[in-house]
This record gives sequence, C-alpha cells and structure tokens, in this order.
Amino acid sequence: MNPLKPYHPKERNTLTMKNATHTAAPLNKRRRLYTSTAMLAIGALVLSACGGDDDEEEVDTEELLEEVGSGAMEDFEAGDTFVATEDVTFTQLYRDHPNYPIQNDWRFLTYLEEEHNVTVDTSNAPLSDWEDRRSLVIGAGDMPDFIPIFDPGDETQFVAGGSLLAVSDYLDLMPNLTQKIEDWELQGDFDGLYQADGKFYILPGIQEEPFYEYGIAVRWDIWEELGYDEPETWDEFADQLRGVQEAYPDMHPYSDRWEFNATLNQAAASFDTVGGWGFGDGMQYDADADEFVYAPTTDGFRDMVGYFAELVDEGLLDGETLTQDDDLAIQKFASGQSAAIFANDQEILNYRDSIEEVGEEDWEVRLLSIPAGPAGNVVAGGRLWGGLVVNSNVVDEDYFVALMQFLDWLYYSDEGLEYAKWGIEGETFERDGDQRVLDENIDINNLNPGADESLNTDYGFHNGVWMLVHGSSVDLMNSMARDEVIEFRESMFEKEIQPVDPPRPLDDLELERASITQNALNETTNTRVAEFIAGNRSMDQWDEFLAELENSGLDEYVELHNEAYQRAQEELDGIEEDIED
Repeated sequence: MNPLKPYHPKERNTLTMKNATHTAAPLNKRRRLYTSTAMLAIGALVLSACGGDDDEEEVDTEELLEEVGSGAMEDFEAGDTFVATEDVTFTQLYRDHPNYPIQNDWRFLTYLEEEHNVTVDTSNAPLSDWEDRRSLVIGAGDMPDFIPIFDPGDETQFVAGGSLLAVSDYLDLMPNLTQKIEDWELQGDFDGLYQADGKFYILPGIQEEPFYEYGIAVRWDIWEELGYDEPETWDEFADQLRGVQEAYPDMHPYSDRWEFNATLNQAAASFDTVGGWGFGDGMQYDADADEFVYAPTTDGFRDMVGYFAELVDEGLLDGETLTQDDDLAIQKFASGQSAAIFANDQEILNYRDSIEEVGEEDWEVRLLSIPAGPAGNVVAGGRLWGGLVVNSNVVDEDYFVALMQFLDWLYYSDEGLEYAKWGIEGETFERDGDQRVLDENIDINNLNPGADESLNTDYGFHNGVWMLVHGSSVDLMNSMARDEVIEFRESMFEKEIQPVDPPRPLDDLELERASITQNALNETTNTRVAEFIAGNRSMDQWDEFLAELENSGLDEYVELHNEAYQRAQEELDGIEEDIED
C-alpha cells in the first residue's frame, strides 16, 4: 500500500532549504494522525483537486510484473534481499569524487554482479562539473536509468519537460521505503516533495532522526585556559570571543569558511528565520499571521544579520569571512591566526591534521553545538537529504520493476543501507555482538588509522553516490561515529526541533512567474547581507534594503505564494471534511 499522495508544495529541504521556522498549521498536525488508509483516500481525492487526470488508473503491480518485470522478484517485501531473477543492467550517471575516483573492479560493483545479478553501468562526471553534466544529459534526452546526488527542489526545473519519472506513482514497488515512511513518521517531511500535480519526482535520502553534523570548531585549549564552558547562547559566544580578543590581540577570534553559508544556515533557526544554504526561495511561514512572508523582511532575519555585523565591527569576526576561500580560512585556523571556524564532524579531523602538520601537538579542537538565540534553543528538523531521480522512459523498459526493487533495497532496506556503508560481512567487517568491526587492514573515518586500504577508495563502499545519508537509521549513522560525534548529536537532539511548514504548491505558470522575481530578490538579498555583515553598509540603511526588495517585485512574489497556500488549505479542509463525514 502507498501511504503517500497528499497534496504538497514544491519546497526544498535540509541542506538547501529551511525545513521549518514556525509552528506548522493545525491542518498539518492533524494530517499526521491519519492512518495509511485515510492517507490513501486523501491522495485519491487530492490528485483530482490538483489537476490530475480524474480517469487515471491505479498502478497495477501484477500487470507491471507481466509487462516490464524482467529480473524482478514476484513477491518482493520489506526486509527481503533483492536478487534479480535474471541478469539485469542498470545505467547510472555517477558523480566521480577526486578523493575516491571510481574503479570498475570495486568490490561494491562486483559483489552486486555476483550475488544480486545486478550490473551497474556508470557514465562518469567529475565532481567539479557535476551539476552542469546532470542538467546537460537530462536536457539532451540522454538521461540514464537513474541519477543520484539530487537535492530536493533541484528536480523541479525538469518536471515540466517530462524527463523525470513521477516516482510517487510507483511506491507500491518500494516496500522498504513505504514501511520506513510509516514507521519513522516521515509523512510530514515528504510535504516538501510534491509538485502541484499531486506527485513527486525524487526519491530522497531519509533519516530516522535529524542528522546534525555542523557546529562551531574552537581551540578548546584556549577556551579552557580562559575558563569558558561551551556557550549556551549566541550572546555568550560573543562574550567568549571578546575574551579571546583580549587575551590574544593578534589573533582573529573567529574566521569562517564556506562564504559564511553554513553558519547562517545553522544559526537561522535560533533567530526565527532562514539564511545561507538554507535560504531557498526565502519564504517562511508566520504562524501568528497564518501566512508566508519573505524572510529578509522579518525582525528575526535583521537580528541575525545585525548580530554577525556587530561581530565584524568589534573585530571578533574576520571581515574576510564572506569572501575568503576555504583553504585560506583553514590555514588561518591551523596556523593559530584564528580561534574559531565552522566545521562538521569530518572537517574537524582535517583541521586537526593541519594543526599536526605545523607541529602544534598541544592544541585541542572541539566541535560546539549551535547556541540558542532570540527564538530559543531551536534547530531545523527536516529528515530528508539529497536523493535520486529516475528517467521517465524507464517505465517502458522490460526491467523497470526490477530497477525500482533494486533502488528500494539499496537505498532504503536495512540490509542495503548497511551494505552501502560497511560493505560485506566477512570481507570488510565482522560483528562483535551488536557492534560492527571494520577489518583491521581497512580504514574509514579514522577507525583504523594507518591501515593499508580505504573502504571508499579501494572498495567503493561508504560512497555518497550509493549511501545518501550515512545509513538513515540512528544505529547506522552512529555506527562509525566517534564518541565526540555521538555526544555532539545528542546535544543537538536536546534542542527544540522546528516543525515543517504547511503546503504552498505552485503550478507551472506560477513557478515560472515566481522564479523570475525570486532570482532578483535573492540576488539583492545576497549582495546586501554580505555588505551589512562585512561592514560595507550600515545597519541603519536596512530600510533602504527593504525598499530595494519592494522595487524588485516583493509584494507580488509574496502574494503569489500566499494564494497557493490558501488554495491548498481550502482543498485540504474540504478533503478532511469528506473523510470525517
């Protein structure tokens, strides 16, 4: 059974879009309580309300098995090991990472051939050219069977062209995914995937719990020297930076990387706004007013920008932060020119390695969780990551059902998720009770420092192309994590998690209208925010910035999104009444 198919908006999530900012509409909360049967009823009604074909027939799994079921398992259920009943070959556009370039004899690939009768035939695109290449192959009609490394929202531009499969029509072929949606209560998180036609076109990476990896890396030896604990609030963090400045006047207390996008993304929730990588289309839901607003027009956004502008003004934050490249920011931190920098649980290892290279063995680096802000001790809480898209033409291939079963097994089954992350029991890892133990000759994440081989470089496992979110389940996500990383995640779990915004779907014409204005608004916002924070523009000129937004079509843009929101609310209210009756 397919527990999905409600009416949903086009909205990005997680890394590239705010997951939520305010309390979701009561309607969203009520919908989470429905049974799968009720959700199916909503889906059937909503597909028509969204402009879908009233006469569209339900997908018949048995008929699909007969017509395009070569290699497929007849009774494939959640928890089953997928083994093609005959040899099948699936094509894939592969993102080739320079740190672990693809090898045709990787054990990941050969084991699939030997034990699962699956050959994955890849066409490879370098990481540096990834987004351009995937757009090119889709636009030119040369798309392979599936393409991973697709952030939710990126697929929208290709929907109208018909290149992508409406995967929501075929979830009955994916029992592991549908079971996890139900067991992990992911229905609300899938809200952001549906297009205005009542379907979605991406299979996202999913998480049992939100996956937190970004925080502030500090020279903990300095923090301890000055008697500081981990800061609870952004104001306390600023006070600590002032102490560092006083004790080490020749040092930048804080010099950041990623053009400040990671920091603004993570800090935004505690200021009740969105920013950086999470800015997306700039819209956020105001629960008190029951409407969407453009984030830069809110007090929270101004407060966030003003906070970091003040840090620069006081010399606490390096003024080059928004323009310097990552290597320079890391070099400053590793050489002792700065005491704080943003990081994630992997980059902090690189910082430590860089510090060791300059011979400073006594320096200690620690990852701090995100401080609380004016909005409270709040973090974004979406549980969808980048996923994959499927070629719409593959539905006519004789191996279509087998492909969907394989994708379901690899990306959503417990067995497939473990396979992609750890490899093969007895070859790359063993079990010690409930723990997995990597072979001593293989390393990943410094589990076996100095080992001769690497799990990703030499074997192809632990590869983001086939492992979307580090294993999805809390068990798998923590299975290779260092104790400090698990402690960091647990500290983040203690924070209040934002709910998901209510739906506001735009149809194709609305999307086209909105995209033009969105580009202008976002370009103005990006430019002015950088100027405000760097001190090139006074915060006293904020009203001038708002006037620029007005002149760029702000009112019409906001009205467009709120019309879509109200339309969705009316349709959903009507559907709820029908079900309750």
